[in-house]
Parts: sequence; C-alpha cells; structure tokens
Amino acid sequence: MIAILDRYIGRRLLLGAAVVTGVLVSLMTLVVLVDGLRDFGKGGFGLAELVEYVLLSQPRRLYEVFPVVALVGSLVGLSTLAIHSELIALRAAGISVARIVSAALKTGLLLVVAVVLLGELVVPITESRALEGRAKALATGLQTRQSGLWLRDGNDFINLGEVLPNRTLLRVTLYDFQDVGRPCNGSPGNCGSDRRLQAMIYAERARLEKHRWSLDRVRVSRLTDSGVKTETHDSLAWPSRLTPEVIAAFAVRPEALSLLQLHRYIEHLAKHGQETGRYRLAFWQRVMLPFAVAVMVLLATPFVFQHARSGGMTGRLFIGVLLGLGFLMANRSFGYLGLIYGVPPWLGAMLPIAVFFALSLWLLRRAG
Repeated sequence: MIAILDRYIGRRLLLGAAVVTGVLVSLMTLVVLVDGLRDFGKGGFGLAELVEYVLLSQPRRLYEVFPVVALVGSLVGLSTLAIHSELIALRAAGISVARIVSAALKTGLLLVVAVVLLGELVVPITESRALEGRAKALATGLQTRQSGLWLRDGNDFINLGEVLPNRTLLRVTLYDFQDVGRPCNGSPGNCGSDRRLQAMIYAERARLEKHRWSLDRVRVSRLTDSGVKTETHDSLAWPSRLTPEVIAAFAVRPEALSLLQLHRYIEHLAKHGQETGRYRLAFWQRVMLPFAVAVMVLLATPFVFQHARSGGMTGRLFIGVLLGLGFLMANRSFGYLGLIYGVPPWLGAMLPIAVFFALSLWLLRRAG
C-alpha cells in the first residue's frame, strides 16, 4: 500500500511539473525570441542562428525558475487528487496528512536530482554554446573557427583559453602574421604576397581598461632569420579591434556557471584582490537551490489539504504563482541586500529558503 501510494502521488506530481515546465518554457521561448529579433539580420545572425540561440538559452532560464516549477507543479498534481475527492478517500482510509506529505517529498527528491543535473551538467554547456554561437554570428569584422575559441583580428589570429564573466580573458595567444612580397619568378602573373608568422605572443591574462586592452605576464617569441628571440614583460599594451560587446557575448553569466567553475573563478578574483561578493552569493544560491525545490514541494501541500472539498484549482494556481514569484524576488532581494549590508553570502542565500520553510510548517500545522 505504501509503495503504491508513493508511486500514485509521485506520478501526479511529476505530471503536474511536466505541464508547468511546458507552459513556462513556451512563455520563455517567446520572450527570448522577441528579444533576439533585435539582432536579427546583423552580421551573420540569421534565422538558423536565432532559433539555435533561443533553444540553447532555455535550460538556464528553466533552471532559474525551477522552484516555481516545483511549487506550481505540485499544486497542480495534488489538486487533481482533491478535485476528484481522492484526498478525502485517503484520509478516510486512515492515511495521515504526514504520510501523504512524505509521499510528495519523495517525488520532490526526484525534482531535486533533476535540478542538480540540469544546473551542473546541462546549463554550463548550453549557455556557453548559446552565447558563443550568437557572438560568432554578430562579430562583424572578426572571423571565428570551430576548433576552440578562435578569433581573427586583422592580420592576427587570437586563441582565448577562457572568457570570465567580468570580460577578463585568460590564456591568450596571439599569432601575428605579416604580408611579405613574393618574387615574380620572371612572370608578372606570379607576383603577389604571402603571410608569414613573425611573432607569437602568450599572455596569462588580458584586461580591458578605459577602452584599451592590456596583457599581463607576457611572453613574446619573435621569428627572425637568425632564429627565435624570446622576451618577457609584466604587462604590454595590446591594440585590438575586439570590442567589449563582442567579449560580453562570449562571457557566461556567473549564474550559468557550474559550482566548480564558480569556485575557480572566485579563487581567481581573490588571488588578484578583486571583489568576490557577487560571485560568492551566486555560488551559495546554487548550493541552496536544491533545498529550495524541496521546500516548494512542501509548501504546496497545505493549500491542497485546506481546500480538499472545495476544488478551486484556479485559486490554488494563482496562490502558487504568487508564492513562486515571491520566492524568486525574495531570493534576489535578500542576497543583494545582504551584500550591501555586509551579510555573509551563505546567509543571504539561505534566509529566503528558511523563511518559506517556516511558512510551510506553519501552514501544515493549520491544515493538519
């Protein structure tokens, strides 16, 4: 009986979550499509590139609103039990509120696993490809190649190891080519020019300061007739046509990075004496999101028990959407207010979840 009850309630909740996911993804697809139309026709950003960008952007957006999916999906699934008087039948059969809530939370664990896999395995890949594809299409005057992040800037070919969210470039390699005349070999038709690699420049980091690029910890290898001459510099000016807009298009938002990527980035900022508060907040919000999903499932249950006889699917959905949006707003507000007033990022990320967890327990006591 127990296993059957878990499976039965679980199917209802997962079906509800699937329906809500479909609705939200459809709405978000429309929003991103309309936003992407602003760049339609620019450079190589055509219909295929627009569709690819819209589709690859959806996993990150779904990840960010997943607590709403859990809350509203649970309300939809449990409300179908209430509408058909199945909750009343379960209570009459001696099954307690706690037992039904336990069955719902077991399904909530599946949603927790789903959001972890989505955030750690899917979002970093799809968001990076979405931004890279869009940047390649919009990068007027620059050419890109498929093997890694390659750009062409005039006679230079550039390889970027990593583009950080603050537009800092890591592991930058520049290949400087020079046009040299080619002998005619007795025939004017054979005259022309060839490109010859004259220098290779490697920098650990490139920074954009006051619209000018600066390379840090630089090694320059110059190819001459007598051999290769190598020199090092602590910093070196880099005249480049790479614009902040192009780099920003390649840079992934901190919210779209995996926990490991965020951790590495925070270490990088701390090593160079830069502010880490915003990124520590993003790290802890990512850690806490699975707990938020479980709390949202718990929060859905008392509303169903309070109105088990009256139906009212529309009213429950309205309440669920309001609570879900309230959580998203509280999650952002608590976090950034915490940064302003010096609250530790982990506490700013945990407070909204703790408040909604307490609200869930209070409502469950009233429903029981």
